[in-house]
Amino acid sequence: MLRVSAATHDALQELARQDHISMQEVLGVAVEAYRRERLIAATNDAYAALRSNEPAWQEFQDDMAGLDGVLMDGLDDAPGDIRGG
Repeated sequence: MLRVSAATHDALQELARQDHISMQEVLGVAVEAYRRERLIAATNDAYAALRSNEPAWQEFQDDMAGLDGVLMDGLDDAPGDIRGG
């Protein structure tokens, strides 16, 4: 059993009602979304730290450039590609 505040319980209950799922499912979806949010934030922090170290960033870019063409999928680089600087 998990104890939550009355406000959290009410929010879970309302979301469950709106989505026609159980409160446990709402909580599971919320925890997974929070886990993913934290993963993205940690990844962004790691890239920011890497970019702040110019020699390490250049080495990373060089390594990534070495992977160009590996897939040979014929697709152009996506806008905002990390190798674009």
